[in-house]
Amino acid sequence: MMELKKPPKYEMLVVTGPTASGKTSLAAILALKLNGESISADSRQIYRHMNLGTGKDYSDYLIEGKQIPYYLIDVADPGYKYSVFEYQRDFIKVLDGIRSREKFPIVCGGSGMYIDSVVSGYKMVEVPPDPAFRASLETKSLEELAEILSSLKKQHNITDIVTKKRAIRAIEIERHINQGKENLTHFPDINPLVIGVFYCRAKRRERISERLKRRFEEGMVDEVRQLLNQGVNPQAFIYYGLEYKYITLYITGEI
Repeated sequence: MMELKKPPKYEMLVVTGPTASGKTSLAAILALKLNGESISADSRQIYRHMNLGTGKDYSDYLIEGKQIPYYLIDVADPGYKYSVFEYQRDFIKVLDGIRSREKFPIVCGGSGMYIDSVVSGYKMVEVPPDPAFRASLETKSLEELAEILSSLKKQHNITDIVTKKRAIRAIEIERHINQGKENLTHFPDINPLVIGVFYCRAKRRERISERLKRRFEEGMVDEVRQLLNQGVNPQAFIYYGLEYKYITLYITGEI
């Protein structure tokens, strides 16, 4: 008779899916049922004061009158380029805290790189910028930079040499590693269960349209205008994409 194996013990739940599929509310309900706490994996909800455009539905974390703790929302200022390395570093701190309280971690979001960095446990290197070294490479052509990079490592990722800026950064990283200065993140072993939320495409498009209309009515244009007036670079909002890109182009008179 075949012996049945025990199901694996999952140490973390990941709820992911497309925009407007109900991820956050589902994750919050599961957190209530599983004695859990929520960790956001949204690359735009990271930013403070960008509330309407990123869809920070704080009310989703209130389930049956109970507030579900959530983390990695509102941790960086608009305009700052928060990296995957920083997300993974901050995630580890939050995860340690959740475990110390004997709660169950539930990751929720749709930013694939964030999720993959913690599910796969990327070993990431923190490499501080070296302005003097960068300046020494500025006069070189893209072809020369590609040759330098090839001498430092075997080329796998052609995106490293799409632009001079990317090539210089790639060389800077490889030089840092080759000098034995790398500071790899130590990522804990986690056995996660990943579930994807499916929602009818037609219904989801309808929800997106309704949500976008509501955000405009609630003052999304004013939200962006206020942040621009406070000194946030317009290029930062264009970088964030979607609603922020086109609202910024509208405010600056480019469309």
